[in-house]
Amino acid sequence: MNTDMKGTGEIEKEREEVGQEKKDDDYDHHLQASKRLQPWTKQITIRGVIASVILGCIYTVIAMKLNLTTGLIPNLNVSAALLAFVYMKTWTKVLQKLGIPFVPFTRHENTMIQTCSVACYSIAIGGGFGSFLFALNKKTYELAGGANSPGTYKELHVGWMTGYSFLICFAGLFVLIPLRKILIIDYKLIFPSGMATAVLINGFHSQGDDMAKKQIKGFAKYFSVSFLWAIFQWFFTGKGVCGFAHFPTFGLEAYKKTFYFDFSMTYVGTGMICPHIVSFSLLFGAVISWGIMWPLIENQKGEWFPNNVPESSMESLNGYKVFISIALLLGDGLYNFTKILYFTYASIYGRLKRENLGLAVGSEKEVTETERLQNEVFIKEAIPMWFAVIGYTSFSIINAFVIPLIFPEVKWYYIIIAYIIAPSLAFCNAYGNGLTDWDMAYNYSKIGLFMMAALAGKHHGVVAGLVGCGVTKAVLFVSSTLMHDLKTGHVTLTSPRTMLLSQTIGTAIGCVVSPLTLSLFTKAFDVGNPNGEYKAPFAIVFRNMAIIGVQGFSALPKHCLDLCYGFFAFSLGVNIVKDLLPKKIGKWMPLPICMAVPFLVGGYFSIDMCVGSLVVLVWQKVNVKKADLMSTSVASGLICGEGLWILPAAVLSLAKIRPPICMKFLSS
Repeated sequence: MNTDMKGTGEIEKEREEVGQEKKDDDYDHHLQASKRLQPWTKQITIRGVIASVILGCIYTVIAMKLNLTTGLIPNLNVSAALLAFVYMKTWTKVLQKLGIPFVPFTRHENTMIQTCSVACYSIAIGGGFGSFLFALNKKTYELAGGANSPGTYKELHVGWMTGYSFLICFAGLFVLIPLRKILIIDYKLIFPSGMATAVLINGFHSQGDDMAKKQIKGFAKYFSVSFLWAIFQWFFTGKGVCGFAHFPTFGLEAYKKTFYFDFSMTYVGTGMICPHIVSFSLLFGAVISWGIMWPLIENQKGEWFPNNVPESSMESLNGYKVFISIALLLGDGLYNFTKILYFTYASIYGRLKRENLGLAVGSEKEVTETERLQNEVFIKEAIPMWFAVIGYTSFSIINAFVIPLIFPEVKWYYIIIAYIIAPSLAFCNAYGNGLTDWDMAYNYSKIGLFMMAALAGKHHGVVAGLVGCGVTKAVLFVSSTLMHDLKTGHVTLTSPRTMLLSQTIGTAIGCVVSPLTLSLFTKAFDVGNPNGEYKAPFAIVFRNMAIIGVQGFSALPKHCLDLCYGFFAFSLGVNIVKDLLPKKIGKWMPLPICMAVPFLVGGYFSIDMCVGSLVVLVWQKVNVKKADLMSTSVASGLICGEGLWILPAAVLSLAKIRPPICMKFLSS
């Protein structure tokens, strides 16, 4: 679940700010850059691809860890652009000191590496490795009720996961190519993350070395601190529940209710990147669930649910955790789905009306010289319409025949139906994302889940629903990611062909790296254990949504339906109130989609993220200019340092090399 979210009330302000930034930009610099513009074939370099593979693998490991621990993943586009710049600047400096000639590092190559590495790690998210795909395995099947629940399971093997990822993810590359000019040039959609990445890249290559050196130094410093801290922590995690990650910061009673600081630099860095309201919503959700609700429901053991069932069973407290989380997610998803659809169609209708009026009176929209140059470069390297049509049609037909071979529960015509519906959903998702930075692929994919679950019936519906969810989400997520990257290319004067090929290379790398990374995690760690570090919380959520699609509300424990109704209404109500209140007050209303995560996972990571948010808030109070310049560099260093240690830790675990010390905290 991507957490790079902005309220729709901020859209107009954001448009004005971005528009002002573009007006203030030095046109002469862009003009000179355009004269030096290389052919698109020269913008993609071998060293850039090598850098993309390295950075893509690092970010895939980070994304997979976030996927399997909480399911909350910040937008890492800006971080990837920063790390690409750091990597290539370091590489060229080394070559310079050795006296080896090298080609200068340009903004186009920076954009290409960022696009490729983002496309790579995006497969770990859009491919469902922590959600619908992991929901298919035996462990999740047993947690959801095993033989007492509908559906079957399919063990996760690298071979079929790689093939399945290639099939579902590559179709998304072609679906919106014919509409790229409409979305980016005609409608002038912001795509805030893509725009922010482009502004950062342009800044790196035009603001001079001093600013870049400060950011590189900040990244390197906190990367080293995070990496060394991760190594130090490892020595105290000998066996079971050990180490600083289980430090009872607020006492043992609070620790039992998952309220403690676990010293995770990854989530501190995530809190620094995410909007502050995300972190505070997570903490609020943890207090409501683990602080109030679960202790009260636990007291009803023997009346509401049996005494003799394990806590992980859907018939026990875990059932309430899962289904109430689903109620919050569905309520928030339904509201935002409806709202984004309304704004999308209202905006399109308004634009068409203004265009017709403009034609009638002979008026023409004002375009700045900078925009004219960007549009000229963007249109110059056109991607043929036939290429997109043939690509999408071919993958749709291939998938209709191959996916049923991987999943016999799925009929070929289910896939055809999904691919007929997907383009319209992809356009709505990309348009809404361009306006608000909200990627709604997570919510749109539920259409595929419930539709296929209902079509396939009780015995095959669960697996078919999860596969349908995967087909829909992959197309929407990959196409939306491509549009963000095309926006970045538009502003940095990078050829669309370069962006598409970079995205294709990154997607191909991701389809290989993500299954291997998941396999490494499942072999080295206890993934899917509801009481462990790698809970894979959204796997059980998606599996149970598919069960609801097949069985209806009969799948819920006693009184759970009433609670679900209440939290569904709460989720709708909070969103409505948030939009009705003045912006200064409404921006502090909690986000139900974020509140739902600690209902399942616990409160520890929300404390980490709040620490990160508080660091940025205090930093902005002390020195806002330095905070804006350095916070992303510091956060990226914290995330990447700890993320890099995951690989050696997994190798040591596979080699049966255990830490020498187990540090535990017990009551006296």
